[in-house]
Amino acid sequence: MPNIKSAKKRMRQADRRRTRNRIQRGTLRSAIRKVQTATNAEEAQTAFGTAERLLDRAAGKDLIHVNKAARQKARLQAFISNLVSS
Repeated sequence: MPNIKSAKKRMRQADRRRTRNRIQRGTLRSAIRKVQTATNAEEAQTAFGTAERLLDRAAGKDLIHVNKAARQKARLQAFISNLVSS
């Protein structure tokens, strides 16, 4: 436990941010998984819209790297186009 007042505040802030980041990361993973487990193209496309917004928001808030968000969106889009063609 910190003794200095500013260190105590830092600890409280870090705890709040860690909790918020874990929730956002979990929501993001669930949205991506929903696209990957879709059985038809329409379902996958609607889930992709949600996942794309969450990826962009997470990248904008430095929750994940910008390039990681772009890579995941590209892979999900490739998965959907594969569903459409088959």
